[in-house]
Amino acid sequence: MKAVVQRVTRASVTVGGEQISAIGQGLCVLLGISLEDTQKELEYMVRKILNLRVFEDESGKHWSKSVMDKQYEVLCVSQFTLQSILKGNKPDFHLAMPTAQAEGFYNSFLEQLRKAYRPEFIKDGKFGAYMQVHIQNDGPVTIELESPAAGATTSDPKQLSKVEKQQQRKEKTRAKGPSESSKERNAPRKEDCSASSGAEGDVSSEREP
Repeated sequence: MKAVVQRVTRASVTVGGEQISAIGQGLCVLLGISLEDTQKELEYMVRKILNLRVFEDESGKHWSKSVMDKQYEVLCVSQFTLQSILKGNKPDFHLAMPTAQAEGFYNSFLEQLRKAYRPEFIKDGKFGAYMQVHIQNDGPVTIELESPAAGATTSDPKQLSKVEKQQQRKEKTRAKGPSESSKERNAPRKEDCSASSGAEGDVSSEREP
């Protein structure tokens, strides 16, 4: 699950020339749902978005308050293109959850947000519609969030990626066994074998009566 969270002074969604949703100061969340997302990833993302400290406190100290602390609004927009990967220059969306499943999952996400916060402060666009999203970014401040993979031992996606790569390298090394260069270094050279044989012959002849 991926989200692009923007701190805004205002944001709105228009469909077919009609404004269907709008907020004042708060957060605009673009959310991309993947094939592998579960309730665990959903809860993680809800918690992170609502507790993200991107607002000032009363004394003007930056990065001190969350959207809930400030009692601001949240506008959510389903954004399957966040799950794209590029094939050349063309985006491919096979990692995104199919529409039939994603709509229910997205609605569950909105429901969890409303349960955790004030329902009237959670707004959204229109799932599956062709939307124009108007965002007035404040700062600008844009934060990228990504839920940890299922069964991961770390909650930091970057650290998870490093751990996975290290593990893959170790597995490849074990599968290959000793490298050709190390075999060559450890193998006795032909010259050494011949010299050794010759020396043993000389010693043996010297011991004969």
